[in-house]
Amino acid sequence: MGPGPGNPYPEVIAAFGRPVLGHLDPEFIALLDETNDRLREVFRTANPLTFPVSATGSAGMEATFVNVLGPGDVVVVGVNGVFGERMCDVATRCGAEVVRVEADWGQPLEPGSLLGAHPSPKVIAVVHAETSTGVRNDIEPIGAGKGTALFLVDCVTSLGGIPLEIDAWGVDLAYSGTQKCLGVPPGLAPVTVSPAAVDAFVERSPSWYLDFSMIADYVTGGGVRAYHHTAPISMVYALHAGLGVLLDEGLEQVQERHRRCGERLQEGLVKRGFELFAHEDHRLPELTSVYVPKDRLPDGLGEADVRNRLLGGYGIEIGGGLGPVSGEIWRIGCMGHTARERNVTLLLGALDEILR
Repeated sequence: MGPGPGNPYPEVIAAFGRPVLGHLDPEFIALLDETNDRLREVFRTANPLTFPVSATGSAGMEATFVNVLGPGDVVVVGVNGVFGERMCDVATRCGAEVVRVEADWGQPLEPGSLLGAHPSPKVIAVVHAETSTGVRNDIEPIGAGKGTALFLVDCVTSLGGIPLEIDAWGVDLAYSGTQKCLGVPPGLAPVTVSPAAVDAFVERSPSWYLDFSMIADYVTGGGVRAYHHTAPISMVYALHAGLGVLLDEGLEQVQERHRRCGERLQEGLVKRGFELFAHEDHRLPELTSVYVPKDRLPDGLGEADVRNRLLGGYGIEIGGGLGPVSGEIWRIGCMGHTARERNVTLLLGALDEILR
């Protein structure tokens, strides 16, 4: 139930037990290609350059930036949480000129402010589902009004959990992580890149490991796969299995399951007198942010003590606040395999027992 890794799907656990093939074995290559096809279905894209980066979601962020930004390029970044801030840091390291568009933590970004922040940016970058606050930012209007700019979106906590239409919404670069709504342990960063973004790649990425022109067979060889690094075989097995579970259930059905669980959790918290943190019209169902009920904490216990008691006594992990809301809010993840109503019932019951 935490904001990070939850219990993976049982099929994913079984996938880790498969015999490990060589990373250039034809059988593994075929499975990797099928994994990429499944990613295209979940991303809702036809982009040929769609694959899992061999690292976690933050590497997906860095990879998308270092392939399209160079010194002096202008990037408009929406900042209303930790991961918008991280985008600014990564873009600065590329030597880009960063134009920040900010909103208070817990509030959504205004699409018009992002579109009007600079007359001709190379990139506009936004976090779709801000993991640090539980806020959903509207990205469809940005894609519709981006003009010639490339549109880069963080989908780490949104992919598979809420509606996301890469092609229909004009997204050029997107990255995610396996450990959120995909129900797979952390270790890979699914990415997708539009042909327009490929055409805008920098001549030489400052990162060797994350240089897409070296990694992707679509870019380098016209269908001939180029060796670059040893892929994490078992993690690709796991992602292949997790995507299979998701697609077998149905993408819309999975999103509906996340919606129902998030709605029930948030309604249950409100009925118990909790105050939700994220803007009412922009709350994520898969990640609920709520003010710590300090007047109801057991005597002598702080908010971290309560979270430890939930973990030790009930097997439930919830996250604390980050940055300026550290110690002020809890972040309750309900995503992937853990997005089940029985888990919501267990958490609410545990809070009833622990809190005053």
